[in-house]
Amino acid sequence: MVDQEGVPLPGASVQVNNKAIGVVTDFNGNFSITAKKGDEVKITYVGFLPTTFIIGDKTFYEIKLEQDVSELDEVVVTALGIKREEKMLGFSQETVESEKLDQAMPTNWSSGLKGKVAGLNIVSAGSGPINSQQITLRGNSSFDLNGNYALVVVDGVPVNTEMTTSGSSTAYTGDDSPIDYGNAISDLNLEDIESVSVLKGPGAAALYGSRAANGVLMITTKSGKGTKGLGVTFDSSTSFDVIQRWPDYQYKYGQGSGKYFDDEGNPYYSYGMSEDGGNTGATSSAWGPEFNGQYYYQYDPTLEGQSAERQLWKPYKDNRKDFWRTGVTTINNLSIQGGGERGSMRASIGYTKNEWIMPNPGFDRITASINSKYKISDYVDLGAVINYTNRSSDNLPSTGYNNGSIAYFMIFQNPNVNLDWYRPIWQEGQEDIQQIQPFSSYIDNPYLIAYESLNTLESNQIVGNINANIHLGKNLDLLVRTSLNTYNQDRELKRPYSINRYGEGYYGNQDVFKQEINNDFLLSYDKDFSKNFGFKMSVGGNNRIEKRRYTSTSVTGLVVPGVYKLANGKSTPSISTSDYDKKVNSLYGLATFSFVDVTGRNDWSSTLPKDNWSFFYPSVNTSFILSDIFNLKGNTLDYLKYRFSYAQVGNDTDPYQTSKYYNNSDFSSSATVPATLYNPNLKPELSTSFETGIEAKLFKNRISIDATIYQIETENQVIRLDLDYNTGYSSTYVNSGSVRNRGIELTLGGKIIQNKKFEWNTNLTWSKNQGRVSDLPDEVDNEFLIDSGGQANMIAKVGESPTAIYGYGFVRSPDGQIVYDEGGLPAYPASGDFEYIG
Repeated sequence: MVDQEGVPLPGASVQVNNKAIGVVTDFNGNFSITAKKGDEVKITYVGFLPTTFIIGDKTFYEIKLEQDVSELDEVVVTALGIKREEKMLGFSQETVESEKLDQAMPTNWSSGLKGKVAGLNIVSAGSGPINSQQITLRGNSSFDLNGNYALVVVDGVPVNTEMTTSGSSTAYTGDDSPIDYGNAISDLNLEDIESVSVLKGPGAAALYGSRAANGVLMITTKSGKGTKGLGVTFDSSTSFDVIQRWPDYQYKYGQGSGKYFDDEGNPYYSYGMSEDGGNTGATSSAWGPEFNGQYYYQYDPTLEGQSAERQLWKPYKDNRKDFWRTGVTTINNLSIQGGGERGSMRASIGYTKNEWIMPNPGFDRITASINSKYKISDYVDLGAVINYTNRSSDNLPSTGYNNGSIAYFMIFQNPNVNLDWYRPIWQEGQEDIQQIQPFSSYIDNPYLIAYESLNTLESNQIVGNINANIHLGKNLDLLVRTSLNTYNQDRELKRPYSINRYGEGYYGNQDVFKQEINNDFLLSYDKDFSKNFGFKMSVGGNNRIEKRRYTSTSVTGLVVPGVYKLANGKSTPSISTSDYDKKVNSLYGLATFSFVDVTGRNDWSSTLPKDNWSFFYPSVNTSFILSDIFNLKGNTLDYLKYRFSYAQVGNDTDPYQTSKYYNNSDFSSSATVPATLYNPNLKPELSTSFETGIEAKLFKNRISIDATIYQIETENQVIRLDLDYNTGYSSTYVNSGSVRNRGIELTLGGKIIQNKKFEWNTNLTWSKNQGRVSDLPDEVDNEFLIDSGGQANMIAKVGESPTAIYGYGFVRSPDGQIVYDEGGLPAYPASGDFEYIG
């Protein structure tokens, strides 16, 4: 049984002489029934008009169903991979098909979600060619900034979404610069994705447990299902990246501090001491003389010092833009797929070559995928999905506001400095020892940063599962599945001689290993008693085991310049390791009575103390098709649905917070006392949500409207508090704090033009989320520092937003005008008090 395009339609309802019978279809939609000549057979399937025919002399009938455009009866993938009729869901969900993700061929598939899902925000580092991204739904609910992201599930396998960076995000001095090494989201191959279902809020994701408190993105990869015979597909795309907008750089004044004047009181310039006066060329500021055709002693790249004669004082207006190039990304993907009566398979291999806009950085990515399913008997279906990604790079850029970052050089490049003067990198006769650094000693040579200060990466990820679906009896199925997500990165940090952070060089190696194993079972019963009443029940369990290992080794100072090995270090290698082990066992259930869903889940987490490691949370979802109940269908209204959802989701914490654990020491056979005081009484966090909304279809399905109002409150949060050092500890973990999010989401879809030759569909989304801090620990005096940025901090206060930013405001006159100091800069507030910025 297939639709009008020949795609199999599993799960259809069949009646013989008005009596429902159970059928099981194969991969081509074929099924058999027992009937005699003259019997009336009626076939119905959600989203299609029912078809009725009379049995005659033939033994084989090919039926193609006609789509019912007046109904919203799509089947969508929900939690645990359970397929549901969209009209029966009591919570908000949106599905984005692959063809809507790849319209711009982004290097990160999640960029294709922008503007397509109301309430979805993408948090992007914007820090290099990999461009790691994380996804939030309906605002921030946790004081832990890493605890606000949606769970990403690929073919039933949860994947890690945290950023895999190194260095310090506030590396102005001291620590090395942060580097974006990518995350599991950035490693997925867009060409292997079939669809993305976005389940918003705890109500939609209650069955996925604690990690789904912020919603779930269910990714389904492509398979050979529905393919007749052998199919081969080759896709190739090339995209170009250019810098779209530049800062408004000034080229009116040259290098100088604005403090040096000649005998006539005019500012002058001199690179080094000269007969014109003292040195003014050792600064990164540009408060020097205006460019008016003067001649000064300037830097001579041939002499690598002061020019023998005065040179024309002029600006070099492309001395920033010429450093950058047009980025090129080429993606090639080959897939082979096929299917038959008993199974299907799809295999693909892809290669991505990226050359970033900055010289030298970029990456190569190889992906391979196999998705197969086979019916070994009438009672057992076996399936396996494996997705493999290898990403390698000879250099990824350092980022942030620090002199290891190329952006820092761009800020302090002076108008009178020719970019070409830096290109040789090394001073003559001082190769690999002393960089060309003619001006401020704090600004590194940009070509040294690009070609010598390297951050290499070798990354491998495997995401996959093996599953079996066993038909135990009529309407009774058992799914058993084992899934694996393993992630390994090998990184090297190479720092040459004379670089600011390391005068005699530096070499570091980092080995990052993450593994998660999930073992699941799901027993499902599905029975339709009549057209308007059915019963579904699922009972399942999950065993999750997480392991993480991190090893970092480094040497500061190299014996031989340019040789990056631990054995070449001037000091004994520094070694640090960390482990992360976590186990969660779960039991859960789902019962559906027509349009009412009831779920319950209980988790047992190893990260909580024994008295609190078990926690239960329920949900209830319901929906009503008002257009059917009140017979509202007409020429204008095709469909009207009301939905409501209530849910709770419990959440545990990271391991090693409830008992005393000693840290590694640099000295053999020794350990260090932890600086964080453990808490043996930690309890799970709890998120409680309410959601209600309507869905409507108008003008024969040409216009669709979806409106949602929600509230989510997260309490009992596990937060870190600072302690007085006299206690012997710097901090501790406590249960406290509450955040409430309220919001509204609107989606308007329209089929503007739709005919055989041309289609134009549009989708508009609008959302507003208002977060408020409801409660804070007594110890913090109504003010809790979430994140510190020095000049600007994220601070939580009761009654205000959990993402409020405070910093130094402008000094203003009584009439509200900004006050400037003698140097022409906005005056610094004398009190130093922070004020609300945004």
